Amino acid sequence: MKSIVLLLLLGASAFAEKPRIIFDTDITGDVDDVLALTMCHTLADRGACEFLGVTISKDNPLTASFVDAQNTFYGRPDLPIGVTRDAAAQKRPSSYLKLAHSPDYPHDLKKNEDACEAVDLLRELLAKQPDGSVSIISVGIASNMANLLKSKADAHSPLDGPALIRKKVKMLSIMAGAFAFCNRTNYHLEANVINGIGFMQTVAKEWPEEVTVYWSGYEIGEALPFPRASIAQDFGYMPHHIVKEAYLLHSGPAHDRPCWDESSVLQAVFPERGFFGLSDAGRVSVGADGFTKFTPPGKDAKGGKRDRFLTMTSVQQARALEAIVQTTVQPPKK
Repeated sequence: MKSIVLLLLLGASAFAEKPRIIFDTDITGDVDDVLALTMCHTLADRGACEFLGVTISKDNPLTASFVDAQNTFYGRPDLPIGVTRDAAAQKRPSSYLKLAHSPDYPHDLKKNEDACEAVDLLRELLAKQPDGSVSIISVGIASNMANLLKSKADAHSPLDGPALIRKKVKMLSIMAGAFAFCNRTNYHLEANVINGIGFMQTVAKEWPEEVTVYWSGYEIGEALPFPRASIAQDFGYMPHHIVKEAYLLHSGPAHDRPCWDESSVLQAVFPERGFFGLSDAGRVSVGADGFTKFTPPGKDAKGGKRDRFLTMTSVQQARALEAIVQTTVQPPKK
């Protein structure tokens, strides 16, 4: 009997400690955001994480509607959605957000004006969670993360942004920058950084030292091409599939789109599974041109030890890509 009780207690403890994730996305231009959002849903369906909400960091009038359509498709029609209202956030057209108008993908959030403001939602969600329990996945420009850092006490919490992050956030898993030779250069200026340099500089400078940041650089996603054969063959279990249609509208049937954003989801939900290696601890800085530089701490440790960037062996590459594919093609739980 004691053994059974112990197992039950351990099981309850393990369940309570599963990651509570917030997905912060610039879902507009690239389609990897759509696949990464799908992973958040299917991993939550598997019980690997608790999915708290989505915040959107770029400005397009269809972002909230599309995300609500995808959330509804995956069985979470009431998942909270927040949109940026920062005038400095990049405005971006999209080849696939128009699927929000399709009768094949019903949803009830029809316009951004009816969604929460992103930082207000972030503060509300964080305030409600146990201390040190939230993993934020940020896969776009860092407008929402920067504005969270600059936020003041409000009705949700008496803490300002940095203090609220220190109290509630376990990690930030961010797709940004480049930390190795990639795209045929040693000086790659990655899109999530250069499309909002000031925002990313704020995150790099002001994110609390106590909360680890895992940086997935361009080189990681570049080495994880989502197979076009999977798009063609693995989504036929439904006559209309929002992920397949979005992928084809963006990339067409003859392209293996790199899994940049998906890598940050995998790291946030399974940080101990060894899908990726990690650099030594250090600090990332963002230059005036958007170049990301990693600096190990000096002997006096003044450089800081908050940041690690992902690395990947050939074995990890195969494991990570298969995990990404299988958690993307999994049918919705209904």
